[in-house]
Amino acid sequence: MSEAPKSGFPLAWPIGRPRASSRDRSQFKTTLGRAIADVSGEVRRLGGSSLVISSNLELRRDGLPYADSRVPADPAVAVYFTLKKKPMCFACDRWNRVEENMRAIALTIGALRGIERWGSGSMLEQAFSGFAALPAPEQPWQVLGVKHDSSRAEIETAYKRLASENHPDRPAGDAEKMARINRARDQLLE
Repeated sequence: MSEAPKSGFPLAWPIGRPRASSRDRSQFKTTLGRAIADVSGEVRRLGGSSLVISSNLELRRDGLPYADSRVPADPAVAVYFTLKKKPMCFACDRWNRVEENMRAIALTIGALRGIERWGSGSMLEQAFSGFAALPAPEQPWQVLGVKHDSSRAEIETAYKRLASENHPDRPAGDAEKMARINRARDQLLE
């Protein structure tokens, strides 16, 4: 298991977690600020630490979204934190807006906290075992060592440099690394 992503932007969806095939309008009445506070509060009350809320909202240096952030096309949210020295991840992409998905996660954590409060605490460990954080997917720009908003020319330059170093025909080449480099380039150029 790997650690949570270092940054909340861009979205680091957990590996192996299927994405919703469609999205719905929720009944949640919340703002982005309220949803962030709710998730943070629930994780804190649960005893979690090292919280990272990952989404496609661009973030300020303090880790919070810009007030005038444009609405991302993908409203999914993944919440990573540590609980009793174990990495956890809750992810939601069922709803149309980032704050709605964040609110759903806060409510889910709150319900799981209720299990402990209502006296069936041994179930809490079992319930949380399904939320153990899996490694965040490797981002293509990280593979190539470029910024996520790099130009086509920068992507090609980085690709050529890495390909010349890692091509399987080279003495120190590695077919697996080369496949990752090829996939990363293809994804970024799409």
